[in-house]
Amino acid sequence: MSQDSLHRYVFDGVSVRGELVQLSDTFQKMVETKTYPEPVRELLGQMLAATSLLTATLKFEGNISVQIQGDGPLSLAVINGNHEQVLRGTARWKEGVDMPETLREMVGKGQIIITIEPVNGERYQGIVGLEGETLQECLEDYFMRSEQLQTRLWLKSGIENGNVKAAGMLLQILPDGKGTEDDFEHLAQLTETVKNEELFTLDAQEVLYRLYHQEKVKLYEPQAVTFKCSCSRERSASAIAAIERTEVEKMVAEMGSLSLHCDYCGSDYSFDSVDIAAIFNDASAAPDSVH
Repeated sequence: MSQDSLHRYVFDGVSVRGELVQLSDTFQKMVETKTYPEPVRELLGQMLAATSLLTATLKFEGNISVQIQGDGPLSLAVINGNHEQVLRGTARWKEGVDMPETLREMVGKGQIIITIEPVNGERYQGIVGLEGETLQECLEDYFMRSEQLQTRLWLKSGIENGNVKAAGMLLQILPDGKGTEDDFEHLAQLTETVKNEELFTLDAQEVLYRLYHQEKVKLYEPQAVTFKCSCSRERSASAIAAIERTEVEKMVAEMGSLSLHCDYCGSDYSFDSVDIAAIFNDASAAPDSVH
């Protein structure tokens, strides 16, 4: 697999749709700037695959955020994505604590927050309690509550040949009313046999053939998935301009400069007194500035 990709597919004569996503470079770039505990890294990989699959089910242009919050050793894990399958993510955890293996122990009392922001349309937010034992069980519960469509997920994350890998599959009954529970359960049982190694090392066509060789499957053109952070020096400057000027100048006088760090990609943006003066002078000169 030379490129991270999302694949959509349907079954001939059966009202069930599927998705398969395989992620290597995207996952690697997301985690390479931090030394995540292994359970946190694996959870982020599963969330990365899940966000890609979720985005593909939505027929809109815009952004999506899948966020886990809790009071456990892992306080926050978040993946942001959009309809172009551009993804990024990060996590916050208590340093020096042995990280538990299970989702519930990692997060403690927590919830999953899914935020959908279409370019055109209203912002939607769904909140799901961590009632399932795994991330995929929690997200299946979200689909049942929010879309009332029978949906199954398989989320994989780990190390293969020394490289981090993440992958996921989704099956969903089409909303045309023709899908039967027997058809869905039959395909779900076939998909249940998928192995991590197959998803991590084989191309999509081979994976689908191994799972569904007795079915007629139509595979659509893949969509590339990439990692990209939206941070920039300009955005950092805008964030500084939103703070009271005297407060910013006091911080720069004490520290020599003001640095903003991006948790998503690890970039640092430093601003000295000359930079700060230019930021606020530009803001004052802007026609829509408020005094």
